[in-house]
Amino acid sequence: MSYLPYISDNDLESAVQTVVNCIFQVQARPADSLYKNVIDPFSAIFDGVVNGISFDDWLLREKVRQEQKTVQNAIGEFHQKIIGSIPGWQNLGRSQLIDVCNPSQKIIAEIKNKFNTVKGSERISIYDNLLYALQTTTYQDFTAYYVEIIPKKDRNNLIYNQPFTPSDNKTKTSRAPNQKILVIKGQDFYDLASGVPGALSMLFDVLPEAISKIAGVNQFTQAEKERFRTLFDRAY
Repeated sequence: MSYLPYISDNDLESAVQTVVNCIFQVQARPADSLYKNVIDPFSAIFDGVVNGISFDDWLLREKVRQEQKTVQNAIGEFHQKIIGSIPGWQNLGRSQLIDVCNPSQKIIAEIKNKFNTVKGSERISIYDNLLYALQTTTYQDFTAYYVEIIPKKDRNNLIYNQPFTPSDNKTKTSRAPNQKILVIKGQDFYDLASGVPGALSMLFDVLPEAISKIAGVNQFTQAEKERFRTLFDRAY
């Protein structure tokens, strides 16, 4: 039985392999790579003293934190690969202005993993890149989406499925609303891209099996799967 109704098992496992490889690579880094970026000694001493953490334990926590930051970038590439594997969609890779496109639906999109990982200046660049793409002959009749897979809480539905209007700190203005440049959350974009309601939820539920197969590790118990599932439910 297939993992998902909207992409092949091979495509899913290939996307999973990208993240698993990233995790193995960061875990294999030499110990001194921890200091590649300057560690804030003031933050470290406050954290250590207040929480009663020894220096060695603090270094272990910092190593995990740095690893997670690297893995988060791989998760963004994972979603790009998944969506690019849905029939009708194309993954345009890293060197393009946009991440994915669907010529038949006339949709282009830039995908980011989480709402708070993109700085204000980068959001402006995303808008400008999408606008530029729409002005080319290739995409002039398309609709562009800025996708935040993990969205900001939007209880009143005021943020998403709306024109994308990021603020420009330099000019103290926002980009002009454009009905062809929209911001959308991950759940809604997965539904749109796949034509399958609940597509992102389905993806999350099959990941434990796919990850354990690719990583060569034991599967979670059902109880552990359900506990991790609560994180998904809280996010959406």
